Amino acid sequence: MSRLTNTPLTDLYSLLQPITVASHASSFHNWAHTFHCTPLTIFEPESAYHCELILELARREKKVVRAAGVGHSPSDIACTNEFLLRTQKLNRLLSVDVEKRRVTVEAGITLNELHAHLARHDLAMMNVGSISDQTLGGVVTTATHGSGITYGVISTHVRSLTLLLADGTYVSCSRREHSDLFTASICGLGATGLIISVELEVEPAFRLKEIAESRPFDDVLDNLDEIAHSAEHVRLAWTPSADRVRVGMMNRTQEPKTIDGSWFWDILMAFHVLQLILFIGRYISAVTNFAGHFICWLGGPRSVRVDDSHRIFNLDCLFLQYTTEWAVPYSNAQDCLRDLHDWLHREYQDPYGLRPHFPIEIRFSAPDDIWLSPSRGQETCWIGIVQFKPYGLSVPYRKLFAGFEDILAKNGGRPHWAKAHSLHRDALRKLYPHFDDFVQVLERVDPHGLFRNEYIQRHFFDIPIPARLFKLRQT
Repeated sequence: MSRLTNTPLTDLYSLLQPITVASHASSFHNWAHTFHCTPLTIFEPESAYHCELILELARREKKVVRAAGVGHSPSDIACTNEFLLRTQKLNRLLSVDVEKRRVTVEAGITLNELHAHLARHDLAMMNVGSISDQTLGGVVTTATHGSGITYGVISTHVRSLTLLLADGTYVSCSRREHSDLFTASICGLGATGLIISVELEVEPAFRLKEIAESRPFDDVLDNLDEIAHSAEHVRLAWTPSADRVRVGMMNRTQEPKTIDGSWFWDILMAFHVLQLILFIGRYISAVTNFAGHFICWLGGPRSVRVDDSHRIFNLDCLFLQYTTEWAVPYSNAQDCLRDLHDWLHREYQDPYGLRPHFPIEIRFSAPDDIWLSPSRGQETCWIGIVQFKPYGLSVPYRKLFAGFEDILAKNGGRPHWAKAHSLHRDALRKLYPHFDDFVQVLERVDPHGLFRNEYIQRHFFDIPIPARLFKLRQT
């Protein structure tokens, strides 16, 4: 039972007033400006005690509470029309154990903030995805991944969690303590409880050397297994209109950092000129094809970079974008990529066909045992597609994404949880053998659905909530 049960309601309102966002600013949109909601109330807690107050009020008023970090997920997973709890002020470093290579932090810390803390202790995350803007809590609860066929999703590096449950009690969980709750929560989509702190395994700080080469698509596909195992971390960036793949091979190194970057090439050409080309491509589809050749030309045939690990792992997302990503069994990767290639080739042959942007990002991860992880039980190939929004303007994407998802699904794909998808309970149950175990944990720790926002209700409980409820505009 919560220690706040006997607190008068008027006192609750007074205690919450300093962390309540003014009503005229009470709206939320994700980073890409593709989903938007206007919650009944937005709170910005600065401590775990503040979170207790929010949950106490939600229980009394029978409201849903949804935690949201920086809103980088390109879906409505963070949206709600009820109580929104922003975690950006829950970003403290709690402890560091250099000898054991463990760090404990509040879940609202962004990866960029975490990198800075770790660097001061000569430590680093073991693997990182393409960006570091998102919160660690968001990364963990969606089983976000980096790349490396022998590296698991980032949730596999979590050693323990502290959760604030729906009833107001705290619980520490790990693989040894409340293991079912832990396994559910390290890909729990924010539905098992509010993650207060995360204990993360890290490693001594390291530099990465990335060798990137431009190769023909067929060459890469024919040698995919060799390429995927050619370095500690491998990522591929496929530009369909040019039929070429940028193969990035990253290994730990002691070599000195390289001097990288140029205003002319990186800012003027690769950002401003490219955005202008994509803008024109909204009206003249052939120009979109040229944009792919342009970006391949900018990259050149080969490049070499050495820098701190997270700076090599991370990429510039360039522009606001629509995106989706699926994970297919590694054993199906070649067939899946060939199916995608054949489909897009047919589209290019049609003067009115679809014109995808770039890159189609291809990465890899090791198997894990996390109930809802897309990598559960299998080596995995992650395939993601984007459509940029030049100058923030909308572009057609729904037909393209539907065709993409159909091919990925036929090849055994599972959607990335942070990204929009159309799967519901029956389809998810077939993909995840422990789906019902996960739901049973939800019903045990949150029987009244305090943390079940519209996304969770739609995809896990088949409540008929439109997938485009929180869309900013129809496209």
